[in-house]
Amino acid sequence: MSDIKKVVLAYSGGLDTSVIVRWLQDTYNCEVVTFTADLGQGEEVEPARAKAEALGVKEIYIEDLREEFVRDFVFPMFRANTVYEGEYLLGTSIARPLIAKRLIEIANSTGADAISHGATGKGNDQVRFELGAYALKPGVKVIAPWREWDLTSRETLMKYCEDRNIPVDFAGKKKKSPYSMDANLLHISYEGGVLEDPWAEAEDDMWRWSVSPEQAPNEATYLELTYAKGDIVAINGEAMSPATVLETLNRIGGANGIGRLDIVENRFVGMKSRGCYETPGGTIMLRAHRAIESITLDREAAHLKDELMPRYAETIYNGFWWSEERKMMQQLIDYSQRHVNGDVRLKLYKGNVEVVGRRSAGSLFDESIATFEDDAGSYDQKDAEGFIKLNALRMRIAASKGRNLLED
Repeated sequence: MSDIKKVVLAYSGGLDTSVIVRWLQDTYNCEVVTFTADLGQGEEVEPARAKAEALGVKEIYIEDLREEFVRDFVFPMFRANTVYEGEYLLGTSIARPLIAKRLIEIANSTGADAISHGATGKGNDQVRFELGAYALKPGVKVIAPWREWDLTSRETLMKYCEDRNIPVDFAGKKKKSPYSMDANLLHISYEGGVLEDPWAEAEDDMWRWSVSPEQAPNEATYLELTYAKGDIVAINGEAMSPATVLETLNRIGGANGIGRLDIVENRFVGMKSRGCYETPGGTIMLRAHRAIESITLDREAAHLKDELMPRYAETIYNGFWWSEERKMMQQLIDYSQRHVNGDVRLKLYKGNVEVVGRRSAGSLFDESIATFEDDAGSYDQKDAEGFIKLNALRMRIAASKGRNLLED
């Protein structure tokens, strides 16, 4: 007899998680609580309620988390200019700690014994969900059906539905994309299908949010973004909430062919994986944030952030958002953003994001010093001679001792 009486399931309403509801009921003889998060995936989440009710679920949580997602997860990440392996903007990775947080909160409030998710045993998401859960509730029981059951394909899942009278019209028998997709306000990811061959080009009709650069308008689009402490607070002078900022940038960026990415990445579990990503708003945000930092951050502070960023990115990618080291790095990053205020003007054209202006009341750019014209004595060029000689001192000493770098 299982000691699991109640389980909180991260529930999408699709085939996999609908099967999981019944499988949990059958295998553990337990009550299932479903949690469906609206993170801006672009699909209605409310239909998940009827699907869960049809499976006998009594406690159903459907929550709009878009503002919290962008404000407390996406924006803090972008303050660090975070990119994994030089390209990936971590659209899937950054959503998992929020889902894990709510799973644990709901488990606590409902008295559940365990949580469950539909991530497979091959991917990163199982790690991210579970690391977050254990960090927030050390003794929680985690049930990962894909690591337990013998349902190994879509066909076996459909057979399970037929055998147990799970209505196939909502379990996923309708025409389905050939790709495994995950979407939220920051991005859409595509895996599987033809993409499993890293030599094969992605089909153009796969992309959902963006036109191809070839089909983008022939006229450039100009944007002006306003920053306060490293976060965008207005677009073209109009104040917006975090989620509205990202929604707006996705729409404008996608219309200009911005944000498509095709990469092979190194998963935390050890394998390489080919994936395609659409991140139009995030691509714009990254370019603009570096631009406003270029005039507001001290040089060494900026360089320290750049050195720290790969570690910060890997921490998030691997699922350690709720860790001491991530929080330590976040405090340093957030401290650096105190003076990252001002405006950035961008030019969007056929897949490109070009910075064409930046300004800030706290700018460290001093035109009187940087000018190529008469600087009226602001900078004494003779000072450069001593500066260069002092920096060359160790190399001059080594050379005088016979260390010839041309021969080494």
